[in-house]
Amino acid sequence: MNSQPLDFEKPIVELEQKLGELRGHSREHNVNLDPEVRRMELKIEEMKKSVYAKLTAWQRVQIARHTARPYTLDYFQLSFTDFVELHGDRRFADDASMPGGLATIGHHRCAVAGQQKGRDTKENIHRNFGCANPEGYRKAMRLMRMAEKFGLPFVSLIDTPGAYPGIGAEERHIAEAIAANIRDMMTLRTPTVAVVIGEGGSGGALGIGVSDRVLMLENAYYSVISPEGCAAILWKHRKHAPEAAEALKLTARDLRELKLVDDVIPEPLGGAHQDQDAAIAHLRSAIIRHLDELTKIPIDQLLEERYQKFRRMGPFAGE
Repeated sequence: MNSQPLDFEKPIVELEQKLGELRGHSREHNVNLDPEVRRMELKIEEMKKSVYAKLTAWQRVQIARHTARPYTLDYFQLSFTDFVELHGDRRFADDASMPGGLATIGHHRCAVAGQQKGRDTKENIHRNFGCANPEGYRKAMRLMRMAEKFGLPFVSLIDTPGAYPGIGAEERHIAEAIAANIRDMMTLRTPTVAVVIGEGGSGGALGIGVSDRVLMLENAYYSVISPEGCAAILWKHRKHAPEAAEALKLTARDLRELKLVDDVIPEPLGGAHQDQDAAIAHLRSAIIRHLDELTKIPIDQLLEERYQKFRRMGPFAGE
């Protein structure tokens, strides 16, 4: 079990602590307690399966935000190979919250970009908590254009609570930068894959998420607003975030049923942070599979399919 258990994981943690005490007692007193240890292990395994099989939308949001989950740079360095980071948007600055560059995954050489959070206060300040400024989105588009020019697929990893809403970002036209990316990704003449690996927050996610294939990790979420923000608007208090999470239909399963995402990538039991090696392998396999399919499609057909894919979104029943 991870060292930062969530509230609903505490019963599992308590059993694991008892198991540790049982093993310690066995060693200390040289007593054979193997049958009791085995029974406790089975009980823990059954409890894990029971807890994680019935996760609510809010619990999945909590897992998506867990600080021990693999982040974008973890995937760039472990799911991909030969990652070379490229910096700057060639207009204003380099945005540390949106790293990107060139990499290889399977037999595909590609361009990559994604939001990066920090694991401690110092790194979070450096990475702006994964909230990109306009220069981050412009850097991502520079990499997309590079991919298009050299015939490389483009892969984006989404993990942000939203684009940065500060005064400086507004002065440098954050809304325009995101809107330009959404527009230009629709006509990018190269295969594109986007993966929501943690938080997929509003326009901050869409700015690198308009792709031929949109994938989600099992415990990620993708929403127009955070549950807390929704609760503050509709219920006038953030304590209603769990109800808001259910109403928003923001889980991977919900979005797959609504045909807003194309595939759900399984995570290890309890979340990607419980077994990072397995999570990294699952993501790698999924991206390679989709790139294999996309690179076989003629580019004009790919563009038409991309257009139709997004035109079909948002069906509604008339009066």
